[in-house]
Amino acid sequence: MRLGVLDVGSNTVHLLVVDAYRGGHPTPMTSDKTELRIIEHLDDSGALTPAGSDALVAAVHRAGAAATAADCDDLLAFATSALRDATNSAAVLARVRERTGVSLQVLPGEDEARYTFLAVRRWYGWSAGRMLVLDIGGGSLELAAGRDEFPDVAASLPLGAARLTREWFRTDPPGRQDIDALREHLDERLAPVARELRRAGSAELAVGTSKTFRSLARLTGAAPSGAGPRVRRALTDVGLRQLAAFITRMSSGDLAELEGVSPSRAHQLVAGALIAEATMRALRIPQLEICPWALREGVILRRLDALDGTAQIDRSAQDAPDGLGRLTSYEARCTG
Repeated sequence: MRLGVLDVGSNTVHLLVVDAYRGGHPTPMTSDKTELRIIEHLDDSGALTPAGSDALVAAVHRAGAAATAADCDDLLAFATSALRDATNSAAVLARVRERTGVSLQVLPGEDEARYTFLAVRRWYGWSAGRMLVLDIGGGSLELAAGRDEFPDVAASLPLGAARLTREWFRTDPPGRQDIDALREHLDERLAPVARELRRAGSAELAVGTSKTFRSLARLTGAAPSGAGPRVRRALTDVGLRQLAAFITRMSSGDLAELEGVSPSRAHQLVAGALIAEATMRALRIPQLEICPWALREGVILRRLDALDGTAQIDRSAQDAPDGLGRLTSYEARCTG
């Protein structure tokens, strides 16, 4: 079947179209991405502005048209941190559905962590043993750990790169006082979840996913994206500390000139590096493997798992008021 996955994140509206079947490797066919930066369209009350809502409707309409043109059998459309936390989220989602016909389901942060963990587990396999998975998004940080396909611990914190850049940095490049204050804030927020994750057991493999971790790894010497997804990439705590000392003195314009840094996300790189540094420090991680699969692949895999053995298309998830909730209920059945 051909699946479309529409991910409305804090930075982008991203449609990924794959050809997939139960038990098979999802094969990417097309990808359509709109840089939106929803989190930067929130007003002082936390509501998405009219201009931001208009931009979201336009981006979802474009993605829906692209999914139709690609002849998708099913479209899984979801929103993450920025819309989840917007104070007018329900009204915005209703407007998107009315204007585009696409029903966006808001994923709880813990489910983001679980789906991402599933994708990483499938990528590395059972031989990886107990895993710890980190994902830095624009609005939130997801953490999960476990030995099976479903993590023992899954957590989401409002510590995304775009969010913290907006809330903590007053200048470009940020001042030393703001950097130190953010580091202190990160240490304070991460301490409780780090204790919980450590109590759950030591990880045999620590993994980072997301654009932020890929960019940081590239800047510390990892292979470029052109080398392909199966090339091993890693990020060490030593390399990250050295990189952070360097980039915290650079403006976003200068950062955008660095190889491996997206110009549209260059202004978030310093906050992303500080989040990664603080998380690795709190969890005592000397090195992260970088996984090319993350949330979107996890949603695809769970959808395929939910199909019966005949692999017939189940359109009920597309029509139901909580299509992704069906995947969560399937997960609940598997965990007993």
